[in-house]
Amino acid sequence: MESTKRRPTRRPRTVNAFTSTLGIAVLLATLFTAWTPNSLFGSNLQEQLRLMLTPHPGPNAVTTSQPQLRIGIVAGHTGNDSGAVCLDGNGQVDLKEVDLNLEIATLVQRSLAAKGYQVDLLNEFDTRLNGYRAVALVSIHNDSCEYINNEATGFKVAASLETRDVNRAQRLTACLTDRYRQITGMTYHAGSITSDMTEYHAFSEIDPNTITAIIETGFLNLDREILTKQTDRVSEGVTQGILCFITNESVLPTALPIFTP
Repeated sequence: MESTKRRPTRRPRTVNAFTSTLGIAVLLATLFTAWTPNSLFGSNLQEQLRLMLTPHPGPNAVTTSQPQLRIGIVAGHTGNDSGAVCLDGNGQVDLKEVDLNLEIATLVQRSLAAKGYQVDLLNEFDTRLNGYRAVALVSIHNDSCEYINNEATGFKVAASLETRDVNRAQRLTACLTDRYRQITGMTYHAGSITSDMTEYHAFSEIDPNTITAIIETGFLNLDREILTKQTDRVSEGVTQGILCFITNESVLPTALPIFTP
């Protein structure tokens, strides 16, 4: 039986043709309005057309930024104890290691933050150290106030002996050693690295994938002049050592130091 349902009829093509013609006319009108006669026939015609047809983000467009690299800086002894305590000729306290450590660490933190890094300034036994994850963590300390001998001068750097990534740990210590020595002009005093450095408590508290090191920036006796009067230079040495590691700058690798019992 033949169906009485009518088939849908096609719209006349004249409507589409009219719409297309209208669109072309609008485009041409826009082009002639946007360009002067001189520019229409100039050599920058293609560039102007490209700029007009290239979509531009609106005022409320959302832009995404790259995540910041996290760096941890421990100000040695801060929030716990005084560290080494220096006395003047009258037996009065005139310098505490903890105060100098915090000053250096704060300068390092500010310098790295100004370069766009996310930097945490941490206390000695900061609760944030538990499972702490970062591209690097450096703990800043200083050595004894007592006069030991004329050789008790210079800085030292150590990494954990239990590190999972020996190569990266060696690179961090190498960067700190090289850049700190270059900027401060101080000597490396490897002979006084102890188990307190290689077995530093934070090494076992942080996330095992966080590369870490401890630096003693000098002796508070023979190196006191540069440590207290050129603190910005000392902090810059630490900062550049960290940047050397993070940005993969060229540096000769060094073996992890062996401590003196």
